[in-house]
Amino acid sequence: MKYEPVIGLEVHAQLSTDSKIFCRCGTAFGSPQNSQVCPICLGMPGVLPVLNRKAVEFAIKMGLATNCRIAAYSIFARKNYFYPDLPKGYQISQYEEPLCENGWLEIEQEGGTLKRVGIIRIHLEEDAGKSVHAEGYVSENETLIDVNRCGTPLIEIVSEPDICSPHEAYLYLNRIRQLVRYLGICDGNMEEGSLRCDANISVRPTGEKKFGTKTELKNMNSFRNVEKALEFEINRQIQLLESGGQVVQQTLLWDATNSKVMPMRSKEEAHDYRYFPEPDLAPLRVAEQWREEIRVALPELPMARRNRFVEQFGLPKYDADVLTDEKAIADYFEAVAKSVKDAKLASNWVMGEVLRVLKEQKTGITQFSIKPNALAELLNLIAGSTISGKIAKDVFEEMLAGGKSAKVIVDEKGLLQVSDTSMIAKAVGEVIAANPKEVERYRNGEEKLFGFLVGQVMKATRGKANPKLANEILKKALVS
Repeated sequence: MKYEPVIGLEVHAQLSTDSKIFCRCGTAFGSPQNSQVCPICLGMPGVLPVLNRKAVEFAIKMGLATNCRIAAYSIFARKNYFYPDLPKGYQISQYEEPLCENGWLEIEQEGGTLKRVGIIRIHLEEDAGKSVHAEGYVSENETLIDVNRCGTPLIEIVSEPDICSPHEAYLYLNRIRQLVRYLGICDGNMEEGSLRCDANISVRPTGEKKFGTKTELKNMNSFRNVEKALEFEINRQIQLLESGGQVVQQTLLWDATNSKVMPMRSKEEAHDYRYFPEPDLAPLRVAEQWREEIRVALPELPMARRNRFVEQFGLPKYDADVLTDEKAIADYFEAVAKSVKDAKLASNWVMGEVLRVLKEQKTGITQFSIKPNALAELLNLIAGSTISGKIAKDVFEEMLAGGKSAKVIVDEKGLLQVSDTSMIAKAVGEVIAANPKEVERYRNGEEKLFGFLVGQVMKATRGKANPKLANEILKKALVS
C-alpha cells in the first residue's frame, strides 16, 4: 500500500522589539542569565501586564503579508501548564479569537510551479524561559533556569495541513523566514531560537481523505534538520503501519546527533491547557485606519520584487532569486543597477565578487565597505571599455583595501585599457614569435590553444589589452 504524508507546521517567530510584550524589560540575545527580568515577567503577585503596541504592529504586518484577515477585535487567553521555566504557571496567548486568520502564502516548486499553503491563524503570545541542562557547566541530573526569554513577544504562524513532503516544508519555512526578515520583524535565526518550528505529521493511504493519527515533532534548529526529521518520522510511521502496528499520538524530540526521534510526552489537546480569557488585559481592537496605515507602509515583498527584477532589469530568474533572497542585498543591487548601463554586469558582480567578500568576512551587506555608487563607477569603467574585467577585479581589491574610488586607482596605476590596434598587434606578433610550437599545433587543429595564446597576449600587455580587439587581431594573425 502506498502512503502519503500530511504535514502542518507551527512556526514561532520572536519579534524584534526592544522590549518584551507586557513589560519594559529588554530582549537582547546573549545577555547574562536572568538579567532581563522584572516582577511582571517573573509573574509576581499583584503585577499587571501592559500590551506592547509595536508587537501588535509587527503581527499585523505578517498577517497582511500572508493575505490574512486582520481581526478588528481579538482577545488574549491564559494557556495553563506547569513547567520550571514558566514562572507564572501560565502563558498569555490567543486562542478562540486570534489577531490574524485565513491567510496563505505561495511556495515555488521544482519547474517553477506555485503551490498555495493555507495559514489558519497568526496570533500573539509571550515566550517562556529556557531550561539549561546540556551545557558543560551544568552538573549531571541538574537543570538551571534562565528566565531572560520570559515575556519576549512571539507570533505563532499555524499552517493548514497542506504540505505534502519534507522538501515542501523546507520551502515553506524559507518563505516564512524571508518574509519576516523583509518586514524587519524578526531576524529569522533558528540557531539562536528566534525562529522555531514544530511539525504535525501523519500518513494515510494515497487517495484517502481521512487523516491518520498525528505526532508532533519538536527540537529542530535548522531548515535541514526539519527536512531530515520529517523524512525520518514519515518513514517510521509507514514502517509501523505496514508491520501491523498503530501510530500513537505523542510529542517527539528530534535528536540531530543520532538522526532519530525520541518520545517526549503524550500529545496535548486544547482542553489540556484549560484556556480562559486573560482577565488582566482588555480586548485588542485594531482600527481600520491603523491597519491600512500598516498596509501602505509594507515593503515590496520578495516574490513581487523578484518578478520586477526579471522584467525591469532583464535578469534571468536565477539571478533575481539570489539577489532578492535578502532585502538588504536586493536594495544594494538595485542601487548599483540604477547607475550602471548593463544590469546583468551588475548582477554578476554582486552575486560573484560582493557575496564572496561578505562570506569571507562573515559580515552583512550593510557593513560592506564599497558603497553602491562606488561599485557602479567601477562597472561603468568596464562597460565603457576603459578597463578590462581582469583589471577591474584588481581595482576592486584595491578599493576594498584602501577605500579609494575606481577612477582614482585606475589613474594612479595607469590601468587604462589599451585599444590601440598597433600596440596590440605588436604584442600579438611577439607572442606568435615566442610560441612557435603552440602556434603550429593550433594551425593543425588544436583550437583549444587559442585561449592559451590570448592569455599570453594579455600577459604581455599586463592585462590592459582590449580583450575583444586582442581576440580579433590574434585570429587574423594566426590564419595569415
